[in-house]
Amino acid sequence: MNIEHIMRIAPVIPVLVVDDRLDPAALAETLVAAGLPVIEVTLRTPEALDAIRAMAEVEGAIVGAGTVLDPDQLGEAIDAGAKFIVSPGLTERLARAVIESGIAYLPGVATAGDLMRGLELGLTDFKFFPAEAAGGLAALGALAAPFPQARFCPTGGIRADTAASWLAHPSVLCVGGSWLAPPGETDLGAIATRARAAAELK
Repeated sequence: MNIEHIMRIAPVIPVLVVDDRLDPAALAETLVAAGLPVIEVTLRTPEALDAIRAMAEVEGAIVGAGTVLDPDQLGEAIDAGAKFIVSPGLTERLARAVIESGIAYLPGVATAGDLMRGLELGLTDFKFFPAEAAGGLAALGALAAPFPQARFCPTGGIRADTAASWLAHPSVLCVGGSWLAPPGETDLGAIATRARAAAELK
């Protein structure tokens, strides 16, 4: 399963910062049932790798590891059952390690130089990050214009009320959404409501 296929499964990839307040398997079941089977668990908390292991067992869930910064974290994420890797930036060392591993990869880019390095490595699918802080939709449009072969998943600062505008851009395949299950949220019903609305975005 390559990264473009994963990006096309649903319009929004939930971006999760997990802790011990929610059962990760129950959270994954909630998101899958709501129509968002692709899930990114960021490696920002001690619970992240265990959460990936638990979520990877949920039927229909396609669980990836986010905030992967180096080859050591890459190995830990793969061992935990991650099906794709997301990094906040693009370095040649990490990119080559991911490519060698064969796992699907979504590296972060914010500049033309980032994109050129990625394209030289044979990558065509990128996370535009941090999307709003890097200039928003206007910046993405300007960045995408010279690189028509590139496809994007903007992440960072995108909200429920702005996601559709991002998805309308022809180079955007999906967006990353932290609003679906914000840190501290413990209400699976509220998460399900937000996730169902996100799954219906075009």
